[in-house]
Amino acid sequence: MSKTLVFTATYNEKDNIENFINKIFEINNNIKLLIIDDNSPDKTYEILENISKKNDNLILIKREKKLGLNTAHIMAYEYALKNAYDKLITLDADFSHDPKEITKIISYLDEYDFVIGSRYVNGGKNVQPLFRYLISYLGNKLIKFLLKSNFNEFTTSYRGFNLKKLNNFNLNQIKGNGYSFFMETVIILERLKFKSLEFPIHFKDRIYGKSKIPKIEIFRTFKNLISLYFKK
Repeated sequence: MSKTLVFTATYNEKDNIENFINKIFEINNNIKLLIIDDNSPDKTYEILENISKKNDNLILIKREKKLGLNTAHIMAYEYALKNAYDKLITLDADFSHDPKEITKIISYLDEYDFVIGSRYVNGGKNVQPLFRYLISYLGNKLIKFLLKSNFNEFTTSYRGFNLKKLNNFNLNQIKGNGYSFFMETVIILERLKFKSLEFPIHFKDRIYGKSKIPKIEIFRTFKNLISLYFKK
């Protein structure tokens, strides 16, 4: 039986985190859940500590300050490799990603090296306010066009990694944050010809809390896109 680690990063998720954890373990109570919290001022970590006292499958890491999504994902990836996990699954804690898809991802990773949940393949859906939907849809279309990629989705964090196949892949080489980090990861894995799968998901906007990715990240992603274009 494969050893699976599920990971999410938190910052001010007190209204979501307990329900999120319950959903994860309802789906599979044998997996381990790693949560990296960036010292949330809303007491998210205190909630996590209380839950962890009753659940040995919950692993917590608290960082001193907000250090960015990219470094949290890199830390989780390196933690999974160091502790000999076979599979790593990443997703958001705000229920924009349906945790029920975890079962599918675990199965897909028996065959594929990398899988990504996509809003923009047949069967996928993106439920967001119109402006955010258009930014996301057109941004992903532009990435696909400029980088001549076979993928349709680049910026969601709902992903699975087969660590047996990717154990020599260094995620730390990717320097972008937010959307830029997620985009570059997909492109580099594709260029290295790892066996990948894009599967449909239904993405919905968070109900509680606020998005943690600043609007300026859109411009940073565009800058990184141009850089990747010239590295083809």
